[in-house]
Amino acid sequence: MAKGKANQNKYSVILPTYNERQNLPVLVQMLYDVFTKENLEWEIIIVDDASPDGTLDRAKALQKSFGADHIVLRPREGKLGLGTAYVHGLQSVTGNFVIIMDADFSHHPKFIPDMVKIQAATNCDIVTGTRYRTYTPTGLDSKMLGGVYGWDVKRKLTSQGANILADFLLAPGVSDLTGSFRLYKKEAVIKVIEATESKGFTFQMELMARAKAMGLHVEECPITFVDRVYGESKLGGEEIVEYLKGLTGLWWKV
Repeated sequence: MAKGKANQNKYSVILPTYNERQNLPVLVQMLYDVFTKENLEWEIIIVDDASPDGTLDRAKALQKSFGADHIVLRPREGKLGLGTAYVHGLQSVTGNFVIIMDADFSHHPKFIPDMVKIQAATNCDIVTGTRYRTYTPTGLDSKMLGGVYGWDVKRKLTSQGANILADFLLAPGVSDLTGSFRLYKKEAVIKVIEATESKGFTFQMELMARAKAMGLHVEECPITFVDRVYGESKLGGEEIVEYLKGLTGLWWKV
């Protein structure tokens, strides 16, 4: 008799990609290993924005290896922004839980089981990863350590300063507003994304601000964040100006 799944839930991972040809195969294998070990139903929805490095070809090969029921391809014709990538991916979600994460290894799949346990113990609408808290979350047995690796002091101070400023202006009730590793109930992510107006750097921040304004139940899960393995991270003056403009806009609107 075949072994049944641990629960009746299904977890849909939305992966927006752009020039992730080297990262994608390893990440998909890591996700497969986690979901198989935890005996969970899963699918990965890859939204590639016409990557010139051949990311989509790698994704097609992965679909052949893991099956079209597990690897769903939803490519787009150009680089259209993170927010619209999630909207595009959501149209293909068949699970009742949605996981959003980066495809560059900065978010390790090993934290997904902890997020699942926290959600099950609290019945919350959202579990958001935090780099800036160390504690024992509801549903887990031991203290978890949040942290960042691979960043210089300037980058760490910039990130922490951005979160402190956002907390002061928006009071979102979470310690890591700019993070993007989260587990949502499907109906919750649809609700907040439909109300979200940002398309760029402040998109993830607005999701949390909207969630609080809507009265959704949010829990945190300490994670360790590692700077991308392949490719380049971009954080310059232009991105900082965009963040500040987006933050003041949210303070006014939300």
